[in-house]
Amino acid sequence: MKKTLLAVLGTLLLAGCEGQKQPAAAVRNTDPQVLAQGRQVFKKNCAACHGDRAQATAGWERPGADGKYPPPPLDGSAHAWHHPKNWLVQTIKEGTLKIGGNMPGWKGKLSDDDIEATIAWFQSLWPDEIYAAWADIDRRARRGEAGH
Repeated sequence: MKKTLLAVLGTLLLAGCEGQKQPAAAVRNTDPQVLAQGRQVFKKNCAACHGDRAQATAGWERPGADGKYPPPPLDGSAHAWHHPKNWLVQTIKEGTLKIGGNMPGWKGKLSDDDIEATIAWFQSLWPDEIYAAWADIDRRARRGEAGH
């Protein structure tokens, strides 16, 4: 977690050094119905691999015997927040099998609303500074400034 916080602080400091405006405060989806739906979808479809609180399991950052990395935490303590929303949605829909991972694709199994609610739920677990850094990454990606 310390590395993550240092990365966020470094990113924000560099943005300030470049004369860029700090991103506006990120607005999370806090709709209780959406978050309840996301929690339920996550519990039913994702928790077996990512943990019941999106915390993953010990050793997620090292490849297993098969050479593949275990599912990472989605609670803001790993790299998921480095990816813009379109990447998160695509990963959920397509999975990671084609790129050497173990995650199955959920396209056709989860609705777009279910995917949006699930992302809103696990993002609700992220500390404010992580969410704000993610919102800046997402904003830049939408403007074509950052790829992924």
